[in-house]
Amino acid sequence: MQRKIPSTSIFIVYLKSTLVADLVMTLMLPFKIVTDAGLATWQLKAFVCRFSAVIFYEMMYISIILLGLIALDRFLKIVQPFGKIQMQNVTHAKIISACVWLVICSISLPNIILSSKKATPSSVKKCSSLKTELGLRWHAAVNYVCQVIFWTVFILIILFYTVISKKVYQSYRNFKRKAKEARDRMKVKVFIVIAVFFGCFGPFHFTRVPYTLSQTGGIPDCTVQNQLFLAKESTLWLAASNICMDPLIYIFLCKPFREKLLNMTFRKANLSSMDTATTDFNNETTM
Repeated sequence: MQRKIPSTSIFIVYLKSTLVADLVMTLMLPFKIVTDAGLATWQLKAFVCRFSAVIFYEMMYISIILLGLIALDRFLKIVQPFGKIQMQNVTHAKIISACVWLVICSISLPNIILSSKKATPSSVKKCSSLKTELGLRWHAAVNYVCQVIFWTVFILIILFYTVISKKVYQSYRNFKRKAKEARDRMKVKVFIVIAVFFGCFGPFHFTRVPYTLSQTGGIPDCTVQNQLFLAKESTLWLAASNICMDPLIYIFLCKPFREKLLNMTFRKANLSSMDTATTDFNNETTM
């Protein structure tokens, strides 16, 4: 039985790329957990500041952009159902996905290179202490770029899914199907996508700008810095919960994924039943 979902549509191309980003984010989490729990050595803290935290943020914004591209694909399928736009092509989707990875990684790479100050037990308490002057300015600039990315994608997602829900509901009314039921299903799908996206990423982006200002010298007050640090850390864990929430999008919006998941579930259940029956039969024959 084939378990792999082939990349036969633009949606699945973007979905697979999102899964990779989520997986890499998951791999970075243990370093963050150990550090926040106070169990990390200062060398590990330096690694988190220079590498794993940067990679974590990279994957977050790759995931954000890909979720926006998924919404765009759904939108284009409604307004141009016969695929007359160049973007409605699997090959182009793969190229766009690769470009997203390349651009975000290129923007983030200087954050690793410019965190070049010597790490010591005291300097690793604050990641900005490892950055050069240029590194601090680059970090601030990247933060503003990321803010633009998030809010742009969020606004577009709302617009795209609003149009999609109206179009689908209208088509059901035109064909005299169960319009109310169709409208309710679309509302649920749209609500899930927007709620997952904003619920996970929104609070973090409200706190990230003032926190970055506190890190780069814009807010010198130590008490305010500590409060912003706590706010940033709390909302960052909420943003990380997107790793757990994305499967809701896969299940509700990706029919091949949903069917494959159901088939695997039923197959495992059947195998379990067969194993139980075989065991019972063997026990009876040996009595």
